[in-house]
Amino acid sequence: MEKVVIIGTGCAGLTAALYTARANLSPLVITGKQPGGLLTTTSTVENFPGFPEGVDGYELMVRMQKQAERFGARVRFGALEAAHLGARPFALTVDGESVEAQTLIIATGASHRHLGLESEHLLENKGVTYCATCDGALPMFRNQPLVVVGGGDSACEEALYLTRFGSEVHLIHRRNILRASKIMSDRTLANPRIKPVWDSVVAEVLDTKQGKVTGVRVKDLKTNQETVIAAAGVFVAIGHVPNTQLFQGAITRDANGYIVPRKGAATNVPGVFVAGDCSDPVYRQAITAAGTGCAAAIEAERFLESLQQ
Repeated sequence: MEKVVIIGTGCAGLTAALYTARANLSPLVITGKQPGGLLTTTSTVENFPGFPEGVDGYELMVRMQKQAERFGARVRFGALEAAHLGARPFALTVDGESVEAQTLIIATGASHRHLGLESEHLLENKGVTYCATCDGALPMFRNQPLVVVGGGDSACEEALYLTRFGSEVHLIHRRNILRASKIMSDRTLANPRIKPVWDSVVAEVLDTKQGKVTGVRVKDLKTNQETVIAAAGVFVAIGHVPNTQLFQGAITRDANGYIVPRKGAATNVPGVFVAGDCSDPVYRQAITAAGTGCAAAIEAERFLESLQQ
């Protein structure tokens, strides 16, 4: 039986692995379907403390994994298929095999909601990105026209942030009014470097033949006319989908699927803790995920200690 099983190997999961490993708990860490998490899809991370020159997202996750393994964490490639959390030890199924755990740390992260275009997929990391805070300051975007897709608070925040770097920011939204809060909408529309493109959707990201983003082909939903907007980058900000579907009915989630902690990192099930983007609809940053991973690990350690008293 495992003392600690951690689901997910992003910043939250690997930080939890590091802390529980250093507590001599020998955690079993399940990678999930995307080993290393979303950060592995980012070319250069410039806002993670300790890397003044920036660090490749994949390299950062490899370093974090090696650090956790150094202290005894065991990383197993596989995906969680089922979790029976009604009684302890918890019965987990990983790639068809049974695993029992005294405690469980859920660090399954969240996935970016995509436009669903083939060109979007082909140009990901070649000018198509899903995080302005992560990628907006890259040299390829500086002093260049940029595109943000979306109309909520996240899209407005992305657009405002990108005005620091891009020559102008085209904010493409399928409606004629932003869904963002009034204060965020007012701030966005008042910025002269942000150009709203109303009632429109991105029909294609250009140019797959060149292997880099050169612009977008935009369709007006009212007239069906299509136009081309030149841009060096496309920032998709149409929301996130937390990877928590497997825990539906067992773990308390909000209306959008994010796990709701009861106190600290604890969930409604004693012995089950949560960390990272699967419970964070607000910040979604590598450093905040790492912090919650630390918290979940400490709480899991204390929970196990309480069982021996």
